[in-house]
Amino acid sequence: MSDLGPIAWPPDPIKTERLVLRAPEARDRAAFIELLASPEVHTYLGGARPRAELEREMPFAPQRWPGNFVVELDAEMIGQILLRRGTEHSRPAAAGKADLGYLFLPRAWGFGYAAEACAAALDWFDGVFPGKPVFLTTQTANAGSMRLAAKLGFTEVERFHAWDAEQWLGLRSSD
Repeated sequence: MSDLGPIAWPPDPIKTERLVLRAPEARDRAAFIELLASPEVHTYLGGARPRAELEREMPFAPQRWPGNFVVELDAEMIGQILLRRGTEHSRPAAAGKADLGYLFLPRAWGFGYAAEACAAALDWFDGVFPGKPVFLTTQTANAGSMRLAAKLGFTEVERFHAWDAEQWLGLRSSD
């Protein structure tokens, strides 16, 4: 998010009722590999990466960059929140604006952790970049992600076809 303006990174850990959002640390490497190699996590994201490839390519300490939060439960990484600037792959409405992404390990699904962590990250974002909109893109077939987008206050901007599936683009305003 540093290209949306200067921010101090990493911020102090963000604590919710059950979770901690913080910058990645060396101890998170195995959980990142598990997250990126999980076929369940990547059902709607084009497929998992081979574990052996990830073991070779991932640095000992996961990279830190503004907007990359580890989500921790009981001192264990259970997921990742990304708040980043939309890329050239973004839809015209979202290009260059903040984009919310999230990945959670399957064992953390169904407990409301994603909603809790995303809400905390969005609150942080609103404090750092007041009034800036945030976009979220997901496949319409991903019912859980569609429910989460609605719960977080995202409203549909458009639907489009990409990566062999119907995609949904939503906008959340902090106003």
